[in-house]
Amino acid sequence: MPGLITPGPLISTTLIVAWALLIIVLERKFPYEPQRFFRREFWTDLVWFSTIFSVLMGWLAYKFAIPAIDHFTGWSTSRGIRDWPIWIQVVVSLVTHDLFIYTFHRAMHRNRFLWRIHEAHHSTPDVDWVGGSRGHVIENMITGTAELAPIVFFMAPEVAAIKSVIDACWGMWIHANIDWSLGKLRYIINGPYMHRWHHAREVHDVNFATKFAFWDWLLGTAYLPEGRKPTSYGLDVAWPQNIVTQQLFAFRKFVPKAVLRPRGAKEGARLHAGDPVFKTPGEAYDRRMGYLPPLASEPVLQPSVAA
Repeated sequence: MPGLITPGPLISTTLIVAWALLIIVLERKFPYEPQRFFRREFWTDLVWFSTIFSVLMGWLAYKFAIPAIDHFTGWSTSRGIRDWPIWIQVVVSLVTHDLFIYTFHRAMHRNRFLWRIHEAHHSTPDVDWVGGSRGHVIENMITGTAELAPIVFFMAPEVAAIKSVIDACWGMWIHANIDWSLGKLRYIINGPYMHRWHHAREVHDVNFATKFAFWDWLLGTAYLPEGRKPTSYGLDVAWPQNIVTQQLFAFRKFVPKAVLRPRGAKEGARLHAGDPVFKTPGEAYDRRMGYLPPLASEPVLQPSVAA
């Protein structure tokens, strides 16, 4: 029976590739917004982040981080819940790890040092099925270890194989450029509508959940304004294009924020209600950076030779 529900390496890869192809078709058929398929840094996200970094971080966590934890705790000697039915173990892993991700994700947005290892995930201006794979190696090591360690110590090894497929497919789903609102299901599971607001430049610190949206609705961080879509994605900082420089960028000197952005659902609602405290500086910054056209009363600045 375990062999029937536990995907081997070939089956896992086949399922993930098949899901990716399905998501690509859905993005073309039901786009949330117009978007080029081979957009900027597409191959960086697909080859480096989705493939190489993903495999490497899992290997490092299993080979070094988890044995180090076991050296100090001895948790691997515990039976844990290994004897429970596999499907219950998978559910336990899904719920507990998702709560950890919600909590750690929220902390990374609130703490300026943790934000530096998370901002790479928000750096893409084109949120799509493969863009969600980008991130910083330190963050990926932390979250990967936090997911894999409890499975290794307390659960059956089949859980890791099943979870790897679920995680890969779910990451593509929530970042996909698909115009599906999920209806009432949006209060239970996460989807593109919720998560695109998490990546929006205009509102920060909302919709932290990965798989289960009810964490955000229960804990007051859900934001899904009716009849609106984000105007843009990415960061209010010039993000480097070289993958090595991107990883080193986390250790740059701290400087004041470029623009005041709403933080949280309540301030986001104030912005979209027209509160000038957030609306005015945000629009001024976007015009200065060329994201919005200049006002008729403002002079159009011509770039200098040095620019």
